[in-house]
Amino acid sequence: MPYLQPGKRHAIYYRDINPGGKTPVVFCHGSGGNHRHWNLQVKRLENSTRPVSLDLPGHGNSTGNPMEKIEDYREVIREFVNELSLPPFFLAGHSMGGAIALDYARLYPGKLLGIILAGTGARLRVDPALLETFRQGEINPELTGLLYSRNAPSSLLEQSKKELEQTPPHLFAADFTACDNFDLMHELRQIEVPALIISAEEDQFTPVKYGKYLHENLKHSQFTVIPGAGHMMMLEKFEEVSRAIEQFISGTAGHVNYQQ
Repeated sequence: MPYLQPGKRHAIYYRDINPGGKTPVVFCHGSGGNHRHWNLQVKRLENSTRPVSLDLPGHGNSTGNPMEKIEDYREVIREFVNELSLPPFFLAGHSMGGAIALDYARLYPGKLLGIILAGTGARLRVDPALLETFRQGEINPELTGLLYSRNAPSSLLEQSKKELEQTPPHLFAADFTACDNFDLMHELRQIEVPALIISAEEDQFTPVKYGKYLHENLKHSQFTVIPGAGHMMMLEKFEEVSRAIEQFISGTAGHVNYQQ
């Protein structure tokens, strides 16, 4: 298994599918997640780009502890891409991962070709009751239903339920604390890199209005809504999400002047 130790504080597990690919795309998962949540998009892009997906500290196969600040996760990504010596790249993030991508683009536009923001927002307030449940060491049994649309396949819901049962509550507590404290509402216009914003029609965590706000306040953005999908749109409507990402990358790569 490939690991990197950025900052020598933790071992980050990652998958680098096509090291010879021309355009790297770094995929960052959301709260309580892992790199596998992006597997279907990685599969779609593996022949045309260099998809790189990772587990944040304390998640999946990575060591260390989950963090309670988006800026700390942002620094993990910065150290990770520097350690990997990536050429100009795209940074994709879902939910909390989207917050990380936004903050990264704000401070380190450098070699960023663009950011892909799926199911996220400029501010990510968390239901206090849900957050308290995790802090008490419990998993809310209704969480799976909140993550998917009303018509999500039962097999997908069952898979999600099993994954949630295997995820320590303290991990969700840390991630949701990071989200709850995140707020870039007034800093979005500082971000210059191209952005693809993907919202899901039935997202109960980050509604479509979150995506609209991003689109209205980011200088160079595209906005698309995935019909019949919930928060975990990458799994529920993977073809539509993959196609949107693929089109954004092909239309953006090669047309961006990154900072040396």
